[in-house]
Amino acid sequence: MATEGTKMVKAIRVHEHGGPEVLKWEDVEIGEPGEGEIRVKNKAIGLNFIDVQIRKGAYKSATLPFIPGREAVGTVTAVGPGLTGRDVGDIVAYGGNPMGSYTEEQILPASAVVSVPSSIDPIVGASVMLKGMTAWFLLRRCFKVEAGHTVLIHAAAGGVGYLLCQWANALGATVIGTVSTEEKAAQAKEDGCHHIIINTQEDFVAAVSMITSGKGVDVVYDSVGKDTFQGSLACLKTCGYMVSFGQSSGAIDPVPLSALAAKSFFLTRPSLFHYTEARDELLKAAGELFTNVASGVLRVRVNHTYPLSQAAQAHVDLENRKTTGSVVLIPDGADLQGCKPDDVSI
Repeated sequence: MATEGTKMVKAIRVHEHGGPEVLKWEDVEIGEPGEGEIRVKNKAIGLNFIDVQIRKGAYKSATLPFIPGREAVGTVTAVGPGLTGRDVGDIVAYGGNPMGSYTEEQILPASAVVSVPSSIDPIVGASVMLKGMTAWFLLRRCFKVEAGHTVLIHAAAGGVGYLLCQWANALGATVIGTVSTEEKAAQAKEDGCHHIIINTQEDFVAAVSMITSGKGVDVVYDSVGKDTFQGSLACLKTCGYMVSFGQSSGAIDPVPLSALAAKSFFLTRPSLFHYTEARDELLKAAGELFTNVASGVLRVRVNHTYPLSQAAQAHVDLENRKTTGSVVLIPDGADLQGCKPDDVSI
């Protein structure tokens, strides 16, 4: 039962690391926002593969139990004492820290959220904040993609991959994408891949060599990890950039420096949270993202929506590679301002 100053809301909570079955639909207490904080009633919540990894324990959470999720759009329902620049009724979004978005309402630092333009639908915003800002820092900060570059993007039909393909294409790069099925290959083509490799049917290293006439690519964006890392290195040209930003297939084995010395490779294992740690960088990332969505440079694919209470099924489908594009969780009774979940591509 809620104590004075608190209210009960529904949330997904994890009491032990494990499979999707550990995602429990429970009542939790939420209090009033403190200094520098706001309370937000979520309209739509983004699902990301990092949620799966944290649930499993691959990335340790601070404490158990915890509420997963790192991305949402919602309405401000309360503002902490003395806070200026943010009002009840504002539509805001966040992607990154803190964890805890799988809930009907949550307390957030005001410094972590950005205003959502009226042109951005709540479901679209929730689906693209973390993944879209990830695409931004990968393409504009880790390695600045420009016209004439050739890039290799693994999981090209995935939640980050499809945005990377669209954005890299718009920047004038030649885009090579790997996917696992014919269906995903068709999507990757629509999203701007010039060359598509179905890696369940052919060796991607040999295919990249053929596409580039043996020269290799300027940069590889690899979210797969263990299964693709060594092959990704083999695809790089001299002085190429290896950007490893995920490990959906498992942790990467230790890499000796000699593996990089072979062709003077650059290797980075970046995190969005570091690249948007400064408030001005967060605002720049979100601003460029929203501008590209509104202009049509980025065509957001929300291919799957689930009720928040069915987050476990969403995790099952994501892990079994049954999803493409973005996946969004919708709290019961969320006010979506006329948005229909089946019609949210823009």
